[in-house]
Amino acid sequence: MKQLIKKSMAMSSLLFVLFIALLSFSSPKGGEGFEIFLDSKLVLQQFGKELTTVKSIRLEKSISNSQISVRYFHCGQTGKNRSITIRNANNKILKEWRFADASASSLASKDPSMIFKVADVLSLQKNNPGQFGLYYSSDQLPKGRQLATLLVD
Repeated sequence: MKQLIKKSMAMSSLLFVLFIALLSFSSPKGGEGFEIFLDSKLVLQQFGKELTTVKSIRLEKSISNSQISVRYFHCGQTGKNRSITIRNANNKILKEWRFADASASSLASKDPSMIFKVADVLSLQKNNPGQFGLYYSSDQLPKGRQLATLLVD
């Protein structure tokens, strides 16, 4: 009987240590972040503290038939009144896309991607040479956030 109690206590101690170890390696629930795809290829992904760094994505005429897809996550949820804007170096909005809210019956709830064409961005360089800022905003992020710098060839 003593042997059984000792084994049971040892097993309980081992499980407790294992539980604490697993908790120390797990990430917090939710979190804010985004993913940017060129067609179906992931080209940029940032979450948490990485959001303060703005990275660049190069767009060339050879991919003008491609599409850009942006997914932004607010603690695992899709934002409301979402928009993507392209801005010039002076922060002037050159192009804006608005996207439907996700609902239980909408396609947006199954795929929260915000999709637009590379050709639409490339066409902006005629009157605005250089690079552009790719921004996201929503009810949850009304001031918006620059996701990336788009380098246009």
